Amino acid sequence: MSQTVTMVYAAALPILQREWEISAVRAGSISSGYHIGYAVSLFVISTLADRFGSRFLYVASTVAGAVLMTAFAVFARGYLSAQILYTLVGLALGGSYTTGLILIAERYASERRGLATGFYIASSSLGYIMSLVVCGLTLPLGGYTLSFYAIAVTAIAGGALSWATLAKTRETVAARQKQQSFKREVLRNRPAMLYITAYTLHCWELLGMWAWTPAFMTACLVWQGSIAVNAAGLGAYVSASFHLAGLAASFLMGALSDRVGRTAVIMALACVSTLCSLVFGWTIGLPWLLIFVMGMIYSFASIGDSPVLSVGLTEVVTPSYLGTAFGVRSLLGFGAGALSPLLFGAVLDWTNPAGVGQEYYPIWGWAFVSLGLPGFGAIWAVNALRRSDASARARS
Repeated sequence: MSQTVTMVYAAALPILQREWEISAVRAGSISSGYHIGYAVSLFVISTLADRFGSRFLYVASTVAGAVLMTAFAVFARGYLSAQILYTLVGLALGGSYTTGLILIAERYASERRGLATGFYIASSSLGYIMSLVVCGLTLPLGGYTLSFYAIAVTAIAGGALSWATLAKTRETVAARQKQQSFKREVLRNRPAMLYITAYTLHCWELLGMWAWTPAFMTACLVWQGSIAVNAAGLGAYVSASFHLAGLAASFLMGALSDRVGRTAVIMALACVSTLCSLVFGWTIGLPWLLIFVMGMIYSFASIGDSPVLSVGLTEVVTPSYLGTAFGVRSLLGFGAGALSPLLFGAVLDWTNPAGVGQEYYPIWGWAFVSLGLPGFGAIWAVNALRRSDASARARS
């Protein structure tokens, strides 16, 4: 419920661009602001978790996210107010992600951790689905303001439930040894840095895709004759079904990685998601069923490796530096995810004949290609991890 705030802006984006008269670059910058705030919060809170524990920080982040989402719903009425307030929402809520992963890692042994982490990340996908369904219902009824208010109520419920659920959970802080250091345990830890590299490039693709897919699906519907405001609501519903595929991917791929290994699952999914990024944007104008099926595959592959990348990192970093490692990973990953929607919007403006301000964009292929090119770097990092795993097994 706390994660519903992540998709509310993306769902309303086709309407906001028209009513606020903003270009695709400005529209992308609001998503980027949210992800920058999220990245900074993740880095700071994750690092603090090594010193003070994860439980309190997790609860505080979900509650603060609910408060700031309420402020966003009340005061965001144009580009500048939305830019500032949505960035603050990300800054507040970001601390709830890796602290939750640390709580999972503390509770579950390695052989079950992939499944548990998969369910945890699937809960985020369920939040995105809830957000898009709520927005699909409220956008035609009361515009973006009603959608913002509805999601604020959902976020408040999420903060309250987090508080109640973890009220009796004991705070845990792993002790550090004198010979341990950040440089040794993280920066010189080759498997850890490869996992962080793969995650960073994964975030570039995933967060850019999440930010712009509702608008792309709306453009596909407008292309086929739907009225723009109705298309925005339908686009939100279709994007919600994509997140349903992501929800299934999270716990299925997390569980599969417990059985066949982390790198095998990550490699397969990285190859498929990269191919989808290179192709998906060119499907506008094709039969609707084909676009829908490809979107489902795209969503499944792009989110499916997220829990595997997370649990893999917990297995190669000592517990006393796990929060710090997650912090570095999150700063790089969500930093990349913050730039990705902005570059996507710039490419969208550059490659469309009418440029800025048109009702909808007919050319999306090159913008989606900008999400796929870094995927080749992720494939390289995972291949290096596979070789590292093989070398470790040979030595043992």
